[in-house]
Amino acid sequence: MHVKSFLKLVEIQTKIASVTPFVFGVLYTIYKYKTLNALTVLFFFISLICFDMFTTALNNYQDYKRAIKKEGYNYEVHNAIGQYKLKESTVIITIVTLFIIALTFGVLTFLRSDIWLLVLGMLSFIMGILYSAGPLPISRTPFGEVFSGGFMGFMIPFLVVYASIYDLLPMTLAITDERIVFTISWVLVLPIFLSSLPAVFCIANIMLANNICDMEDDFTNRRYTLPIQIGKKRALFLYGAIYTFAYLDIILCVVLGYLPLISLLTLLGTYKVYKNIKVFLKLQTKKDTFGFAVLNLALIMFPLILSLLAAAIMNT
Repeated sequence: MHVKSFLKLVEIQTKIASVTPFVFGVLYTIYKYKTLNALTVLFFFISLICFDMFTTALNNYQDYKRAIKKEGYNYEVHNAIGQYKLKESTVIITIVTLFIIALTFGVLTFLRSDIWLLVLGMLSFIMGILYSAGPLPISRTPFGEVFSGGFMGFMIPFLVVYASIYDLLPMTLAITDERIVFTISWVLVLPIFLSSLPAVFCIANIMLANNICDMEDDFTNRRYTLPIQIGKKRALFLYGAIYTFAYLDIILCVVLGYLPLISLLTLLGTYKVYKNIKVFLKLQTKKDTFGFAVLNLALIMFPLILSLLAAAIMNT
């Protein structure tokens, strides 16, 4: 397999959806807790990016195998297997190799932290596989946006932060003769959750935009996604509303002290995001306007990340 076809198979351009929350998590850890377990976080990143490529390649393979409609943009151009006429055996070997690398570095990450990172990492692996494989993959249901946004937008930065502050005991489990007591330190977890919501919303909207663009093909291929369930009109309204929630959350986090005051500069991008939303509302195609969802993620998350970097530098 050539590099070009491999990058197409794993849709390398979409890795911004995993790299962005990872970088956010790194800088949030430095800003909020003034620490970073660099080697553990590096191992986690390698596991993360390989697993992201694994799930994308698996999803493309599943779509190719399950496709009922055998022509069109999604089958002949968007899916690398059809575009480059890749051998099925080559694709399977690639998928398995990526999974092994992701699993190996996931174990190395666990060995440098504690049992909870292993549990959450295993949960993320399982959900990633169920997202793309099995008798009814999550990506073919109305819940794709929730799981992609939640696990990529929140779980990634949470695990990055957790890898550096696990000694503060964000989560504990005590087993006695009579009780099993599980506790979560909301003082530690709530700020991470609320601060990560812009990433959750933006990543969910990438999935939503993708499904809106693919409604016709998805219905033919029996992928009953959220836009198909609620209709295009409501899906487009939700698409615009989600960006509003992202900006409102940033304001809330600044007020609560979870994000630095300088993070309000992220609001300067609202006009450009609004213009991109208007363009997408007029035309929804994978080739022409889907990229605006990715661009909007950059317009919201990049300034937010830079604000954390600036605040971290000013606090040193």
